[in-house]
Amino acid sequence: MEFAELIKTPRVDGVVLHRPFMPTVEGTLCLTGHHLILSSRQDNTEELWLLHSNIDSIEKRFVGSLGSIIVKCKDLRVIQLDIPGMEECLNIASSIEALSTLDSVSLMYPFFYRPMFEVIEDGWNSFLPEDAFKDLESMTDEWRLSEVNKDFSVCPSYPALVAVPKDVNDDTLRKVATFRHSGRFPILSYYHKKNGMVMMRAGQPLTGTNGRRCKEDEKLINATLRPGKRGYIIDTRTINVAQQAKARGGGFESEANYPQWRRIHKAIERANILQESLIKLVEACNDQSHSMDRWLSKLEASNWQTHVKEILTTACLAAQCIDREGASVLVHGTDGTDSTLQVTSLAQIILDPACRTIRGFQSLVEREWLQAGHPFQQRCAQSAYSNSKPRQEAPVFLLFLDCVWQILRQFPCSFEFSESLLVLLFEHAYASQFGTFLGNSAAERTKLSLPEKTVSLWSWVNRPQELERLTNPLYEANSLVIWPSVAPQSLLLWEGVFLRWNRSSKCLDEAYEEMVHIIEYNKELQNKVNSLRRQLAQLETEDPLLKTS
Repeated sequence: MEFAELIKTPRVDGVVLHRPFMPTVEGTLCLTGHHLILSSRQDNTEELWLLHSNIDSIEKRFVGSLGSIIVKCKDLRVIQLDIPGMEECLNIASSIEALSTLDSVSLMYPFFYRPMFEVIEDGWNSFLPEDAFKDLESMTDEWRLSEVNKDFSVCPSYPALVAVPKDVNDDTLRKVATFRHSGRFPILSYYHKKNGMVMMRAGQPLTGTNGRRCKEDEKLINATLRPGKRGYIIDTRTINVAQQAKARGGGFESEANYPQWRRIHKAIERANILQESLIKLVEACNDQSHSMDRWLSKLEASNWQTHVKEILTTACLAAQCIDREGASVLVHGTDGTDSTLQVTSLAQIILDPACRTIRGFQSLVEREWLQAGHPFQQRCAQSAYSNSKPRQEAPVFLLFLDCVWQILRQFPCSFEFSESLLVLLFEHAYASQFGTFLGNSAAERTKLSLPEKTVSLWSWVNRPQELERLTNPLYEANSLVIWPSVAPQSLLLWEGVFLRWNRSSKCLDEAYEEMVHIIEYNKELQNKVNSLRRQLAQLETEDPLLKTS
């Protein structure tokens, strides 16, 4: 298919762009295969380049022969384009609708994008499983890297290489895969260096109503226990939901077959509930009524903060079992690709200072989300404004980023990266020129030849000038476990995402610049103090009379 077939009117002059808190811009609107572009001849006006894939929905309005298109974006931005001429407006609108809903992955922009920057580091090779395993090998010899899934046939949503207990062979893994949802047998997620405890993740066991059993599964997860120690199974579903899953062939681990494991049920909501919650939250944030009661009731009715609290509480529980109880943990829900990953990745941010660095956090997203099989393409196909009925869309990754922001806000000096990195990841998960978030699994990315045909987001992020922009000026390395508060009073609305386009950022930008200036000035004074101390010590060695008693 040629993009030209979908573009009825490629260019219109005299289009006026309206954006909140920014001056209106008049210029020429151009449509290309992947972008909506508005450029102006006015001095000092920024061009608008909007990816069609970032458009969630559009609305058309007409007053006489003047048409307006309201464009609602997946990054929650809302802009208005005033277009002279009804026919031109209708043509532009139908072209945008067609170009923003292309189903074919190979027609998406990452396959056409050519970087304007020098690729210093190929991000596709930055965080490979074998490199992560080398770090594990330096701490323990109890695990091995298995190639049982090298052709993705045992588990389509797992990567080609997985870390498993050394004493468990590949035949055992194949048998366990038939007993776990979508073949997601238990694999290593995190090794706690302090005490040697581990966190694993999996899909639900397929016990069904007959209480089916798998000795190999029991052997596999028991292989992670120390002699005389118990482990914890954290099921991200309520006991009722887990019981209902039995009737559909799923289920949970029975105490009789897993006597060394204590099962704990938590209540993290399913995908469809989360999507409704996001839609309600964004609607509340865009409410122009200025009524305090209305705002607070809408915010509460969205239940977004409740979801944040549930996820953080479960992650803290997993971290507590590992660090304070000295027990290993297995996390799963139903599929093991949504709430499971929220819990395992947040627990690592709490426990592991390396995950709070810029590279460590990239590695975490790569390992616990991209390689772990979170279906990004399905989950991020629509955002909060789409008019079409949600299919498998859900803000699972956005909720994870929100939880990270909550911890970052409570421990502002313990993270090497700033909020900017979290916002950037949110934007690129929904619409990007990079291939990192395309596809739903490592198998799909391999089939699409993404490393050969597209550029990795990490190639962009790890450029020195971008790293400087994403670095937290308050950062001081903290090697301790950090325990976030999950009290309702401690959890705030993430304004940097949800109110980003609804208010001017001028005051915040000025405050940030002032903070950076104070930090730099403080460093200068500290250097002066150190220099004077060295001079004083030098003088004291030269003239003993200067020494004070």
